[in-house]
Amino acid sequence: MSLPLRDTFVGARERAGLSQAAVAEAMGTTGSAVSRLEAGLDGKGPSPTLATLMRYAAACGMELDVHLHAAA
Repeated sequence: MSLPLRDTFVGARERAGLSQAAVAEAMGTTGSAVSRLEAGLDGKGPSPTLATLMRYAAACGMELDVHLHAAA
């Protein structure tokens, strides 16, 4: 079972001890942009691009991997 995408990313940020503002600074954007990005992961805003998710992960000290597998 996998976590919803928003929980995965926000959890990574929180485990890294980072605020949205700190992630925004590392990404070279604003705190409100990071807030919108996180909302987009829940379907409540524009969907972020893969490149943006990779930058978010890097700002949290993480690396993003994408895996595809056959449906059960």
